Amino acid sequence: MNKYLSTILLLPALLCGADALACTSLVATPGATTEGSSMVTYAADSHTLYGALYKQPASVNEPGAVRQIHEWDTGRYLGDIEEVPATYATIGNMNEKGLTIAESTWGGRPELEGSGLIDYGSLIYVTLQRAATAREAIRIMTDLVDKYGYASSGESFSIADPKEVWIMEMIGKGKTDKGAVWVARRVPDGYISGHANHARIHQFPQNDPETLYSADVIDFARKQGYYSGKDKDFDFSRAYAVTDIGAVRGCDARVWSYFRRFTPEGTMDKYTPWILEAKGDPFPLWVKPSKKLTADDLKWMMRDHFEGTVLDMTKDIGAGPFDCPYRWRPMTYKVDGSEYTHERAIATQQTGFSFVADMNAGRNDLMKGILWFGVDDANTCAYVPVFNCVTRVPKSLDEKTADLYTLSWDAMFWVNNYVANQAYNRYSQMIPDIRKVQNGLESKMTDAVALMQKQIDSMPADKGAEALNDLTEYWAEKTTADYKKLGDYLLVKYLDGNIKKERDGEFARTPDGMPEQPVFGGYNERYFRSIVDDAGERLKIGEADGK
Repeated sequence: MNKYLSTILLLPALLCGADALACTSLVATPGATTEGSSMVTYAADSHTLYGALYKQPASVNEPGAVRQIHEWDTGRYLGDIEEVPATYATIGNMNEKGLTIAESTWGGRPELEGSGLIDYGSLIYVTLQRAATAREAIRIMTDLVDKYGYASSGESFSIADPKEVWIMEMIGKGKTDKGAVWVARRVPDGYISGHANHARIHQFPQNDPETLYSADVIDFARKQGYYSGKDKDFDFSRAYAVTDIGAVRGCDARVWSYFRRFTPEGTMDKYTPWILEAKGDPFPLWVKPSKKLTADDLKWMMRDHFEGTVLDMTKDIGAGPFDCPYRWRPMTYKVDGSEYTHERAIATQQTGFSFVADMNAGRNDLMKGILWFGVDDANTCAYVPVFNCVTRVPKSLDEKTADLYTLSWDAMFWVNNYVANQAYNRYSQMIPDIRKVQNGLESKMTDAVALMQKQIDSMPADKGAEALNDLTEYWAEKTTADYKKLGDYLLVKYLDGNIKKERDGEFARTPDGMPEQPVFGGYNERYFRSIVDDAGERLKIGEADGK
């Protein structure tokens, strides 16, 4: 008899039920990066999330002070917890010490959804205010759920400081037990890892200082009837998560694509059966990359649509006449009684915000952590540098500037959507124009950060902090303004299905000052063939009989 209660299901439940919670987090350790930085990426993917940069100021609190807890996803008030004497400032998912925490939700066994005062989002932001290192964060997070209860379902966390990167996975114990079971593993230096809405910790060493876990993580699984084998063979993911086609193809596949890009060719091919059908062995929690990664490598990984893999989203008829690597929801559909799925890539249209966090112990304390921050689709955004000392949120990234129902040209989220949503309709034609602006901005921002890094040590701390606040604000506002111009340019250039000609940086005119005849871009060959296959007999041009 299987030592695990069956968790292999036929229906892709995670592709459907957890779609609103579908986030991706990729990590790289200092030994796996060119500058010796810890790196964490995150895409907050939700169809109802407005992309903004959230901050919490540092505080000094009176004895007996309490903190209200509101559920991150819904805003629902959950209760109060005791406040600590002093807290750190946070900007986005990073605090002033350069600690970063990201997440992805995997749900798990539905009967284990927790109860209590601390949901996964509050767990992140409360901990960022209280912890200076990754190890301290793990202790605080687990202490909080033990004391106040865990209010969410299965969750993976990336927890990193400038020296260490950890993956922690946690799930509640149901409505009758306020605690949680969890495992945390330090990613070995020189390796990369990640998670994307499926529990990635399988078997783990149980006598290793680099692996931490709740005392009852195995016994609770036995008590619930999830596991009946020996302790040494216990697999956290198989016991507590739901391993279905959605979990592997819609979730693990994103991490597999990351590993595939940065390991020797063919290394990840043996795990293709796991990705496609949940067959064979799951791929490892971490791998050693064949080259050291940069922040730019991680930015471009966040723009991945499985290009060059068997899941490449530009290669089937679903990509339409312009090779568009996007599929509108729902994720699954039925034709003639059979069920099918769209692929779910890292880059997706419903991203609220995303980031690449670069934490380096060798940099000045004011810029020890750099949060390369973007809003809307990671594929088309430009990542702006936000530093761990930043205390001012630029207007373009402020949650007060606009919201999901209120368009504002002052908001980076809306300007980026202006660009991206035009590209979705004419992707192969528009994306080169977007890349020119995107690459130009990101290159200049990288240069500006490098120059500031050379200058910061000679500045008084207050002047340095002000300069970094100014740098973030300048590039946020410039990026917003440049993307508004880009959106206007795309609208004019590609109006009515045409492509206007250009000359010397301007739209071309005749010698008499009139617009030149545009290019008729048409469609790709695959789309033309699909039309012929569907209605070729009706549309075929025959010879006139001459009568």
